[in-house]
Formats: sequence, structure tokens, C-alpha cells
Amino acid sequence: MRSRFAFLMVFVIASSLLVPALAPAAETAAPHKIDSGDTAWILVSAALVMLMTPGLAMFYGGMVRRKNVLGTIMHSFIAIALVSVQWILFGYSLAFGPDVRGWIGSLDWAGLAGVGLTPNADYAPTVPHMAFMAYQMMFAVITPALISGAFAERMKFSAYLVFAFIWTTVVYDPVCHWVWGMGGWLRNLGALDFAGGIVVHATSGFSALAAALYIGNRKNFLRESMPPHDLPLTVLGAGLLWFGWFGFNAGSALSSGELATMAFVTTHTAAVSATLTWVAVEWVHRGKPTMFGAATGAIAGLATITPAAGFVGPMSALFIGMAAGVLCYTALNAKTKFRYDDSLDAFGVHGVGGTIGTIMAGLFATVAVNPAGANGLFFGNAKQLAVQAGAVLLVAAYSFIVSLVLFKIIDATLGLRVSNDDETEGLDISQHGEAGYTH
Repeated sequence: MRSRFAFLMVFVIASSLLVPALAPAAETAAPHKIDSGDTAWILVSAALVMLMTPGLAMFYGGMVRRKNVLGTIMHSFIAIALVSVQWILFGYSLAFGPDVRGWIGSLDWAGLAGVGLTPNADYAPTVPHMAFMAYQMMFAVITPALISGAFAERMKFSAYLVFAFIWTTVVYDPVCHWVWGMGGWLRNLGALDFAGGIVVHATSGFSALAAALYIGNRKNFLRESMPPHDLPLTVLGAGLLWFGWFGFNAGSALSSGELATMAFVTTHTAAVSATLTWVAVEWVHRGKPTMFGAATGAIAGLATITPAAGFVGPMSALFIGMAAGVLCYTALNAKTKFRYDDSLDAFGVHGVGGTIGTIMAGLFATVAVNPAGANGLFFGNAKQLAVQAGAVLLVAAYSFIVSLVLFKIIDATLGLRVSNDDETEGLDISQHGEAGYTH
């Protein structure tokens, strides 16, 4: 009798504990159900963004002299491996992990602990958390690779590895948390950055400027011609970047619906607008339109629309592309006037483009396109323009200063720059012991 009574009591107690525990789960599970269409779009977008880094390798590789083609390609290619490992070990946790006073994520998700196959409602409620992590990893990968365009043909490969790893940890990850992480202080201020105008382009662009100024010019810069050795390779790289950018921007909707469609259209609109504008300006300025200019103009338009892609409509994107074509062209030509050697125009395209696009989001953003965003100045909200300008300028300053400090430390320990003889011979042979061409 006692055993039956004990069994009954255990059953009643267990039931009373189990039913309340199950009831809330049934209520909250529905909003966070995995959507197969959204998941497929995020995984495809992650693959598209990953392809952008080899595309960048080709874009940059064709722009340097033939003796440096492999060394330049290696900067981008190795970033895929190096930054991915950093991201898996602790980078993702620093960028998106549980907030620590608005400045950084905790290490709770280090080694992807707690990053599973169920959705995280804070970031992407209809896709597996691990899919969101993988998508964001590809953003982290390409960002330090963009910086390499500023010091092409003259930086030690060992110094680049150390710089890229530390820079991702102390610049990219914190800024990513500020802007995109739950609890990030710039996010809480209302800063808009749909796909990386601040997080990717401002950080890399102003770090690239720091690199060009600190490392110094290539030998005989402005005294001898240094034309691209393989423009078709550069154009192929530009095409791959353009293709991948649809995953970069439209994928940032984190779903496969209306917002992704709008971001897809605004991305292409700004790119074609910038291309035509760049070619026209160059034609008037130099007397001839060039293929190199058209390719660079397209990338400038893509970089500039990135922060605004999911907050503006197509006509606004057309104007943003036109502004990119004029202002980025002007910035590229200014480097000869100021006599600094941003070898592959990383600052002129990404730093300037990301800054312009972020500020223009403060002009053209509208909740009619994205209710989760905000209205800009032209839609009655002047405060948004101030928030955008303040956010991008602060991040630019932070990236520039921290990068200068890193270059100084690495220079004092490993040394940043190859010797004069190695630079003359080319980085392919001196740094890697191989040549891109056998004849």
C-alpha cells in the first residue's frame, strides 16, 4: 500500500512540474520555428559572401605588378582560414555573444558553445543559430583582406598574419558588437548599418589609410609607372565581388522575403549608377573611359550602398550610386596630390564609400521600406543623420588609431616592411618562393 502511495505521490509531483514546464515551451516554440526557405537563403548567402574573398583576391591580384600577384592573392586567401578559426574559437562570441556593458560580447559562446541548430531569437528567429554564425563569419573574413590593398607589394607576410588576427579581435569584433550585437551601444543609439558600411567598410577603409601612411610608399612611387599587370583578372574579380554582394546585402535581411528583394534591387541599382557615373566623370577628366575605371566604379557603388541597402528605395539607391561615382573617384585621385600610396585604393573605395553610404542612410532611410529601421532627414527625422554621421566618424577614428598602434607594435617586434632587395625582387619569390607566371 505504501509503495503504491509513494508511486502515486511521485507521479503527481512529476506531473505538476512537467506540465508547467511544457506549456510555455509550446507557446514560445512557434515564433522561433525554423523556416526552410529562410535557412536556404542564409546558407546560399553565406556561400556568396565567402566567394567574395577569392573575388577580392583576383580583383587586387590583377592590379599589382606581376612579381607580386601571388603575394597579393595570398593576403585574401589566407584570411579565409585565419579569420574563420579566430571566429570559431572566440571571435563570434566577442561580436555577438551576451553583452558586456554595450562594448563587447562575453566569451560564453567561445568554441561555439551554445551555438546550436535551434534559432536565436535575438538575431535570426527563423534560421539555425549556427547558420547565422556561419553567415557572419564570412563578413569577418573579408574585412581584414580589404585592408591589404593599402600595403600591397611591400609588407611582410608574417607581419600581415599577426596584424590580421589581432586586428580582427580588437577592431572588427568590438565594432561589430557595438553596431549589430544585442546591447551594443551604437545599436542602442539607433545607428543604421544594414550590411556593413560601418562594420566592414569604415573599419577596413580607415585602417587601410593608417597602413598606407605608416608603412610608407612603394619604392619609386610617382616616379615610375606601376600599372595593373592583368586587367582581365581584375575585371573577373570585380564580377565575382558584384555577384557575391547580393548575398552580402540581400542576405542581411536574414529572410527570403520582401526586404531581401528590396536590398537586392537597391544593391544592383547603386552599382550600375556608380559605374556609369564613374565612367562619365573619368571620360570628362581624362579624355577616355577605362575598363579599370568601370570596374572600380562598380565596387565603389556596392560599398556605398551597403549600409543603406535595406533602408532605402531604388531611386534613393540610384542617387547614392551617383554620389559614390563622383566622390570615390575624387578620393582616388587625391592620393597623388597628397602623395600617399594606398596601392589598390582600399581607403578611397571602402573608407570613403562606407562613410558616404552610412551618412546617406541618415538622409534617405524610410520605415516604408523597413519598419525595423528609421526615417532619415528627408523623411522628417533630422536626428538620424546626426546619429549616422557620429557613429561612422567615431568608428573611423577608432579603427585608424588602433591600427596605427598595432602597426607600431608589430614594426618594433617583427618588422612590417620587406627589405629593399625583397621589394625589388617581388613578394612572390621573396616571401613565398614561387612565381605566378613561368614565362
